[in-house]
Amino acid sequence: SIRPRRMIAFIPFIVAGDPDLATTAKALKVLDACGSDVIELGVPYSDPLADGPVIQASATRALTKGTTFEDVISMVKEVVPELSCPLALFTYYNPILKRGVANFMSVVKEAGVHGLVVPDVPLEETDILRSEAAKNNLELVLLTTPTTPTERMERITKASEGFVYLVSTTGVTGTRANVSFKVEALLKEIKQVTDKAVAVGFGVSTPEQVKQIAGWGADGVIVGSAMVRQLGESGSPEEGLKKLEELAKSLKAAF
Repeated sequence: SIRPRRMIAFIPFIVAGDPDLATTAKALKVLDACGSDVIELGVPYSDPLADGPVIQASATRALTKGTTFEDVISMVKEVVPELSCPLALFTYYNPILKRGVANFMSVVKEAGVHGLVVPDVPLEETDILRSEAAKNNLELVLLTTPTTPTERMERITKASEGFVYLVSTTGVTGTRANVSFKVEALLKEIKQVTDKAVAVGFGVSTPEQVKQIAGWGADGVIVGSAMVRQLGESGSPEEGLKKLEELAKSLKAAF
């Protein structure tokens, strides 16, 4: 068909500090150069509930290296001016709580971050997060899952800023052989209650899956574990960056 395809956002995810923060800084620039529309940067956390083995192992390596939230923020501050795409920080609630919500938001904003994904905060507890994020002009992305009841999903889409994060599967993150056909039905359902962009994540790792999800009407595709694996499990940081670039290019070509 000669009908122009809708623009679909490519959203890669990596963990800060794996294998080290200098490599993370380079990786952000590589992903930006490969045409990422938004980059999600994970703050390493000791108990990443939503994450599968690949991202858990990555966070553990980063923490073992001594990567702190403060280190991540100062690296971000240096790199953001060199990026052409916006950066969203993926963090669990505890690090925010520890620093105080208002303080956390202003620190993150000052570093040049555009958005926040906080996977472990239920809708009912996002009020203070949302108001402090809004004060700092940060977009707070909320997640909806295959088990979220329709009426609740509607409230989540209303409250989510930037985009709605549709978790494609129950369970944790990780590459999967195929993406559940349920996603197609879920996308239709969400689209009936919101005109916000909906990005699909958890389990997406191949160009074929990207094409499939795009065909189902998603506005964005989030790729995490596959990226994290290239970067963190390679023989050297240089090799990791090279593999990351190859994967990003092959995925971007599927959009």
